Amino acid sequence: MRQSAEAAVVCLLGPTASGKTEVALTLAASGPFDIVSVDSAMVYRGLDIGTAKPDSKTLADFPHALVDVCDPRERFSVADFVAAANQAIANSHAGGRVPLLVGGTMLYFKRLFDGLAALPAADLSVRAQIDAEAAEHGWPTLHASLASVDPTAAKRIAPGDAQRIQRALEVFRLTGLPISELQRRATPAAAQNFVKIALLSEDRETIHQRIAARFEHMLAVGFEQEVADLLAQPGIHAGLASMRSVGYRQMAAYLAGDSSREQAVADAKTATRRLAKRQHTWLRGMHGLQIVDPLQTGVAERVSALLR
Repeated sequence: MRQSAEAAVVCLLGPTASGKTEVALTLAASGPFDIVSVDSAMVYRGLDIGTAKPDSKTLADFPHALVDVCDPRERFSVADFVAAANQAIANSHAGGRVPLLVGGTMLYFKRLFDGLAALPAADLSVRAQIDAEAAEHGWPTLHASLASVDPTAAKRIAPGDAQRIQRALEVFRLTGLPISELQRRATPAAAQNFVKIALLSEDRETIHQRIAARFEHMLAVGFEQEVADLLAQPGIHAGLASMRSVGYRQMAAYLAGDSSREQAVADAKTATRRLAKRQHTWLRGMHGLQIVDPLQTGVAERVSALLR
């Protein structure tokens, strides 16, 4: 790395099922790294199996900042992430160590790299109106409405991504401006020496096989019961941002009787594949990445070599 280790912020990005966690743990076992999670679902307590969150022993041996920091009834915003991540980075540097940011929530990375947009705060009445429209017409219809006022945002948001469609429409209705335009006017990010390494493969078929196998493993170790236990808690329901996470949304639909278990499993795998595709597209549009193929042998060693 060109600058001193103390000044560096190592970022390990990649689509779901690309092996980021395994590489991060290998690096942390052999170097002065502090792991910082960049995952919009791992922030929630109780969302463990379906997020592939490291187990309690691993978290005890290798603490992860920004894991289990939020109740699932609460909303954790991009601004919350940026503030918490910058604090974790500062803490790591103050201890003479290197922050290692690991995850696949590309919007979090982008806002950390590029700065935050001046977006309005959430408006519950506007959100309730949008939710009512979605209940009547469906989220794909609202996605089409978004495309008519903000084609740039609609292009990067999936037709079924309720949370992001809702936010983009909310911002437009509150300000009269497209969220993509406001994001272009982002405030500058904090100056950091980001070292960006992406685990990225063009072998989509093998990644899809990994996704399917990982979800089957989640089911085998109790994912269905985890979702049922969450939904049994007061105040937790399928409409929360936390429960809209990939896998949780589909399993909640099954538990509510809105789909069969077989359909829920198929839908979850499909949604995860689509997520991986969007993550891949985000990465291809990022600048300054060093690419490592996660399907080749010795991935952690090659990442270490890049850092040296």
